[in-house]
Amino acid sequence: MNAPERHLPLADTPAVAAEPRPLLGIACKVTSVFIFVLMSTLLKSAEGIPAGELVFFRSFFAIFPVVIYLAYTHQLKGAMVTSDIFGHFWRGLVGVMSMLCGFYALTLLPLPESIAINYASPLMIVVLSALFLKEQVRAYRWSAVLIGFVGVVIIVWPRLSLFSSGNFSHGEAVGAVFALIAALSSAVAMMLVRKLVKHERTATIVIYFSLTSTIIALFTIPFGWVVPQMWQLALLVAAGFAGGIAQIFLTECYRHAEMSTIAPFEYTSMLLGLGIGYVVFGDVPTMQMLIGSVIVIAAGIFIIFREHKLSGRKLRRH
Repeated sequence: MNAPERHLPLADTPAVAAEPRPLLGIACKVTSVFIFVLMSTLLKSAEGIPAGELVFFRSFFAIFPVVIYLAYTHQLKGAMVTSDIFGHFWRGLVGVMSMLCGFYALTLLPLPESIAINYASPLMIVVLSALFLKEQVRAYRWSAVLIGFVGVVIIVWPRLSLFSSGNFSHGEAVGAVFALIAALSSAVAMMLVRKLVKHERTATIVIYFSLTSTIIALFTIPFGWVVPQMWQLALLVAAGFAGGIAQIFLTECYRHAEMSTIAPFEYTSMLLGLGIGYVVFGDVPTMQMLIGSVIVIAAGIFIIFREHKLSGRKLRRH
């Protein structure tokens, strides 16, 4: 699953380097997507580990590569200085909720399906921005959001329809619900990030999120942590490091290309998820899942390019 900080660069660097290298930027983006999917695969493979424990390992061991990267790029000094400790706390709390629900859904759903449902998060961000930040959303984007939600309904409906039989304990139905809650929580977390970036360094936001999510995850111990076996421990530690390394590649991609060039390649995670899900877990995608995914991806890409076009108009006016 996609953690809320997945779309956030580590350092306060310009979106494009002095000499843009879009192919290198795309390569870094695709690499980050691949490693994030690998991280989800490792977490899903560690069967029997509670979601709270998954959050802890994902957050704690991601700190190490991130700190090394920030030290190497001379971004570490002052990274802990903040003027909004409570803002970081609330961002961390919502982020942990997103990961808890997402990781729990990951244990119940096929990997490609959990990835596809998470694509609802950018659509929800548009809605939340209009409702709470009073951002102007015109008919084109509203239409794309509505079409995207139709795609989400197509994906989850076969799972949610299981409730109609009265079987409320059915794992896949519960997984679909928690995946939707994770997508909504991720959208709320990104709204909180939008407020933080106005006065906080990006490196500070990332470091505090890793620390707060690690600490908050410890409070889930009473709900049934288990002592992992050696193979499970290896998978969990590797997943944490993978999350941190993927974040570094995500940072590098924004150094070499514009965000509008990079963003559509987020959807390569679906192809990777389909391949890994089939080879590793034997997950065969349903026609509903494929159709819904295409609709959601098309709506997301339209919103990306619409945002890019509107940003270009604003720059020309200025």
